[in-house]
Amino acid sequence: MLAYLIRESVISEQISDISEGIIKRSLILSVIMAAVLLGISGFMIIQTKKAVRLVSEAETAELMQQELEERIALQDELLDQEKTRSRQDKMITALASDYRSVYYLDLDSGQGICYRRDDLGTADDNIVPGDSFDFIKEFTEYGEKHVTEEYREAFLKVIDPQYIREDHIVHAVGAGFTDIDAEMRESLAKNQALSDALKTAEEASRAKTAFLSNMSHEIRTPMNAIIGLDSLALRKEGLAVDTKEYLEKIGDSARHLLGLINDILDMSRIESGRIVLRKEEFSFRAMLEQINTMVMSQCSEKGLKYECNVTGGVADYYIGDDMKLKQVLINILSNAIKFTDAPGSVTLGVERINVYDDQSTIRFDIKDTGIGMDASFIPKIFDSFTQEDSSRNNKYGSTGLGMAITKNIVELMNGSIHVESEKGVGTQFTVVITLRNCDHANIDSNYINFRDLRILVVDDEEVAAEHARLVLDEAGIKADIALSGPDALNMLEVAHTKQEHYNLVLLDWKMPDMDGLEVAKEIRKRYDNETTVIILTSFNWDDIMDEALHAGVDSFLAKPLFASNVVDEFERIARKNNMSLIKEKKRVSLKGRRILLAEDMEINAEIMKEVLSIKEAVVEHAKNGKIALEMFKASAEHYYDAVLMDVRMPEMDGLEASAAIRAVNRADAATIPIIVLTANAFDEDVQRSLQVGMNAHLSKTVEPERLYQSLEELIGESIREADA
Repeated sequence: MLAYLIRESVISEQISDISEGIIKRSLILSVIMAAVLLGISGFMIIQTKKAVRLVSEAETAELMQQELEERIALQDELLDQEKTRSRQDKMITALASDYRSVYYLDLDSGQGICYRRDDLGTADDNIVPGDSFDFIKEFTEYGEKHVTEEYREAFLKVIDPQYIREDHIVHAVGAGFTDIDAEMRESLAKNQALSDALKTAEEASRAKTAFLSNMSHEIRTPMNAIIGLDSLALRKEGLAVDTKEYLEKIGDSARHLLGLINDILDMSRIESGRIVLRKEEFSFRAMLEQINTMVMSQCSEKGLKYECNVTGGVADYYIGDDMKLKQVLINILSNAIKFTDAPGSVTLGVERINVYDDQSTIRFDIKDTGIGMDASFIPKIFDSFTQEDSSRNNKYGSTGLGMAITKNIVELMNGSIHVESEKGVGTQFTVVITLRNCDHANIDSNYINFRDLRILVVDDEEVAAEHARLVLDEAGIKADIALSGPDALNMLEVAHTKQEHYNLVLLDWKMPDMDGLEVAKEIRKRYDNETTVIILTSFNWDDIMDEALHAGVDSFLAKPLFASNVVDEFERIARKNNMSLIKEKKRVSLKGRRILLAEDMEINAEIMKEVLSIKEAVVEHAKNGKIALEMFKASAEHYYDAVLMDVRMPEMDGLEASAAIRAVNRADAATIPIIVLTANAFDEDVQRSLQVGMNAHLSKTVEPERLYQSLEELIGESIREADA
């Protein structure tokens, strides 16, 4: 009822207020919705436009990219074409200067383009510059028509694309044609003449080598007979003095002639490139000893003083060609002796100046106080057949080849040679070569441990004393030095007091105040046989040998000093004093030994029989290799003790016969010593003889003592092998 009593007007007013609020809110919401819709519509329109623009831009970019790529491809193609044209133009320009017709040939398509054409033309006279044509067809027809028969086959081969291209790398070439005019024909003729001359020269060189090889045999064979007969005649007892003198002069002249022949042969071998350098281990010490023995003897005969000094740690062994090196040094030293008069001097200095990797550089200085040379002649000294004084009054005389041979050998060894000289003062040659180092053990003893030795070196020259100590130290041998006799005696006394004796004293002979002999006497007086004493000298010790031995000297050694020399000599003294011996190379007597001698020259066979009869050997002679082989086959096993085989013989030469003997199926065929005898001086023969199974190679003329030694040692070795 209360609710009902509310006035209608109040309700109406309130409803009116509510309606107005609703309307206002509706209007506001509508406005807001309209604004939102309008914003969304605007945003969508904008995005749509952007999308359309992007699509349009993408389509435009794609079109532009495609167009750009097409332009680049076209540009590359144009550049390639331009490069090709440029190469063609350059090639054609180059060819056009020498050829009358020029073509560009595509090997892949077989098409050619004519760039230039003279009246020479092709098989088709209608082809003009700029035309394209089948070049294989056209050039084949051209060859058949224009190329002479002598060159046609070569021409047709040249135009074949398969002949031109290399593994399909070459795709195009330029071709040029020209006419062979008189000038060109003359040039070709000259080239052909040069080619023919070269061929003739090569044939002549081969013929000269063969000729010299034959002459080596033909000349040296009679020289062998002359020297051999002379040697046998000199052995006869009861010869008249003048007869003996004549025979000695014959021998000297024959050996001189043999030396001249060897010089000429050596020079020819050098010129023909046939000289061979060996790379073998050799004893540097032994080589130097051989040189010193020879040179010292020659100097002594002429009244000259000779010294050899080694410094710088030169080793005992190297790898190289000792024969060629020895030839170089002997050539120079022989000249030094020849051109030096008494009381002059000749010295040989040897020094190791450098060591690198596995090689050592050795310098040799050969000085003399001889006649010297004019400065104007020095540049010519190494030329062939040259002498400073070539007149008939020249008292020295020679072929003029020695120094040329020497220089060529040194250069073959990758070395150098230099000369300084002054007229009336003397000359110095300097040779520098490189040798490979060798791992050969310097000390190889089955008896004494040399590293336990104490050695005292006594020499007034400090350089020589230090060199001796260096050499011994490198070999692992302890060495002290004293620079005078009194100093040495003081050091010996101190060592004796300490009971640390010196096992060996190496004494220089020539020293001031107190020489080596005086020191040796004092050592023996004080210490008896406590110490071994060896005299070192550069001189011939024959004159003092008796006095030295009486003074208590055990032995002598020649300077320069090598460790192996000391070892060998100390062991020899130890053996002499009844200590444990070391086995030496066994040599047997030749008495009653049967020797099969193959020699086609009757006189040489007679000489060899006579030489061997001195040792009471039995010689059976075969006139050629075939007969020698038959005699060996027909004999019982071990009937022959050795074979001496000449190389050049009719029917079957020595090399063939030796190979055939080795092939015989019986026990002694493999062990019997075969020694080749040859008058050929070429090194290749040595190699060939060793390859077919020969044991040794002796060059004619054969020295009797060397022959005896070879036979005695080889037969002894053969016996040991047979027993084993």
